[in-house]
Amino acid sequence: MADRTWGTNPFTPTFGVTPPRLAGRDPELAAFVDALDEGPGAPGRATLFTGPRGSGKTVMLNAVEDLAKTRGWLVISQSTRPGVAEELATSDLPALLAYADPEEGRSEVTSVSVSGATFGGGVTRTRAERHPRTPTLRSQLAELTDLLRPNGTGVLITLDEVHRAALTDLRVIAQAVQHAFREGRDVAFAAAGLPAAVDALLRDDVLTFLRRAERVPLRDVSDPAVDLALHDPVLAAGRTMGDEALAVAAQGTHGYPFLVQLVGHAMWDVDRTSRQITAEHARRGVASARRRVGRLVHEPALADLSAVDRAFLDAMALDDGPTRMGDIAVRLGVSAGYASQYRLRLIATALIAPAGYGRVDFAVPYLREYLRKRMRR
Repeated sequence: MADRTWGTNPFTPTFGVTPPRLAGRDPELAAFVDALDEGPGAPGRATLFTGPRGSGKTVMLNAVEDLAKTRGWLVISQSTRPGVAEELATSDLPALLAYADPEEGRSEVTSVSVSGATFGGGVTRTRAERHPRTPTLRSQLAELTDLLRPNGTGVLITLDEVHRAALTDLRVIAQAVQHAFREGRDVAFAAAGLPAAVDALLRDDVLTFLRRAERVPLRDVSDPAVDLALHDPVLAAGRTMGDEALAVAAQGTHGYPFLVQLVGHAMWDVDRTSRQITAEHARRGVASARRRVGRLVHEPALADLSAVDRAFLDAMALDDGPTRMGDIAVRLGVSAGYASQYRLRLIATALIAPAGYGRVDFAVPYLREYLRKRMRR
């Protein structure tokens, strides 16, 4: 095993962990900050971040939470699951109310005993809670924003991985937030989810509030931003990286946020005894990342699909570039109209994208290669 000369690897190829350099998302973050600063009624105060696995949805939630905290806002951060609405009402909001209200734990005189004219008496005090622990979400949001109003701040609620399995909870939360919006309260809401999951939620008749939210699809990061995200952590950790190594590593990421961290982490570990990360280190890092991204991103993404969805992707994988829809229909033995329905479904998942008239192509790096390897097996 190589000596760990250069210490801890600065890259973080773990889902939901904020990278050392969050590059390429400045416009999206600036829009959210503007919404906080503009006050109630700003459209960006309800935002939905969407994208395929590895596009940085959870990282964006982490970033907006941090930005809200720097402005003095209180933050509730939760993952979407059945029961989350009750947890907000019975734990998260009462805790923030106790934090924000200086009179939360005031003592009250509840009894007085006297055993003599001038001595021997006693006063009994008990702690009285101002806020019960089972009020509604709506009432607690109202009370909390009333307490925060003198400070000019508010409360941000974030939900990660939104999906229909928690539909009842999402309805309760959305209705409470919508009511706070109608009353002009300083409440903001941000959620993240896979595109198909968000689309399914927006079709719900009760969640009309979410249809008016700002929808922010997280696309690939630009080349300059990828260069910064790879180069800066290396330099900050005391190592160097030449232009050729940077070009090899950046090209291997295809601008995909998770691959930036995966490639960076792999190339760092190739030879920790070398102060300089070379082009060969970068090539080996890219090769390692390509192998791992199949297990970490492609495999779980395919597990969510139907058998016909997967057959459609397999038919695309036979081509080296964009595939004609007519060829997919022939390969699947179905009509063009039938194939088009699955085209729309897969575009909604952000796994494929239109590539010119009558053509589609893969939108996630290395998915074609992964499917080919799986078909060979």
